[in-house]
Amino acid sequence: MSNRSKGWGIAVAACVGLWLVQNGSQDVTPPVPSAAQAFAAGPSVHTDAAADPLPPSAPVRLRIPETDVDTPMTGLGLAADGSLDVPPAGDRNLAGWYADGITPGAKGTAIVAGHVDNAQGPAVFYTLGALKKGHRIEVDRQDGRTAVFTVDAVEVYANKDFPDKKVYGETDRSEIRVITCGGGFSKKENGYQGNVVAFGHLIGVR
Repeated sequence: MSNRSKGWGIAVAACVGLWLVQNGSQDVTPPVPSAAQAFAAGPSVHTDAAADPLPPSAPVRLRIPETDVDTPMTGLGLAADGSLDVPPAGDRNLAGWYADGITPGAKGTAIVAGHVDNAQGPAVFYTLGALKKGHRIEVDRQDGRTAVFTVDAVEVYANKDFPDKKVYGETDRSEIRVITCGGGFSKKENGYQGNVVAFGHLIGVR
């Protein structure tokens, strides 16, 4: 795992929650994954065999059918402090992927991130915590193929306990991580207190 990955873990955790701050609401917050969706609860009953990884090709669109996510994708680089940039806050329906890392569908761990909300309201990954094991994540690629992933687990981590190695570590198959802010909201403590991470592996190609 590179230092860049570690830096991104810190950057993703620094989320304010502009919509909730502006509206003064702590009652309307994003879904939080249940304990049943964590790795510790055991494998999904829908566990599918891993498909062979694809050659690298940049992603252009991501869909999560069960939560009605359908978003274009943009490449993300590094900020001046070495952490990963985030998609523009003004675009509620835009996800980003680490453009210097693994492309979704290729061998290794591809990293995708998006806002949970912005000043106008819920954003692209507001419902990430509602995903369940066995749900699908589909990524259209520039080569015309669609990489289909199954969700292995959805977990939430406090900022101070973010497991860099577990989230960003290397793997011999094609895996994906989709990350957004979550873990409860505190206006007093400057926003979201953690991150929601969906883990998945490649099961097919269309």
